[in-house]
Amino acid sequence: MKLYTIRRRNAWKNAEELQCTAEISARVGNEDMPDKVRWIRSYVVHESDGTLGTVCIYQAISPEAIREHASCVGMPADEITEVADTVVIRPDPEPALAAQG
Repeated sequence: MKLYTIRRRNAWKNAEELQCTAEISARVGNEDMPDKVRWIRSYVVHESDGTLGTVCIYQAISPEAIREHASCVGMPADEITEVADTVVIRPDPEPALAAQG
């Protein structure tokens, strides 16, 4: 499997809607497509129109498998880009610490 970033723009009105989609996404990936896609993590971003979007990190056999997963879940996959390398300067902060700024 290769590593990909997926940009999902303006996809959710609020955190509750995003959480519902995340639960479906995890179930579809883990139960229906475990040999095709693996959700690693997501970063939730505020879009300029007030909606929420995400930048997701997935392992997948192909961009087509990511599109299939997104279609099954009912969410966008606006941009899919293969990751060339990973450079970690610091680990991601814990969510509680990140919220404190």
